[in-house]
Amino acid sequence: MIAICGLDCDKCDAFIATKNNDQALREKTAKLWSELNKTSILPEHINCEGCRMDGAKTVFCNDLCEIRKCAVSKNYETCGDCPGMEHCQKVGAIHANNKEAKKNLIKTRL
Repeated sequence: MIAICGLDCDKCDAFIATKNNDQALREKTAKLWSELNKTSILPEHINCEGCRMDGAKTVFCNDLCEIRKCAVSKNYETCGDCPGMEHCQKVGAIHANNKEAKKNLIKTRL
């Protein structure tokens, strides 16, 4: 389960909380994400089955993620399909903080 940006959904707390119906993890994740994003994120917002899958998505992933909007508008499965990925500032911000995400996208090209 690799997200459009290359993050591993299986390691995402929102995905794990949804998969296991774990309310405590939803609450913990909502608190952390609220602090990190300086906005109010409620536990009921922490439901996601993956940004590339049909089904529940967090409000951010579904409506606000510029990376997802870009890939969907270009009919790309992931940013790895984009010839401009190496120079993209949007997905570059993810890759600067998570080297594994970029490696995941490069693997999807093979």
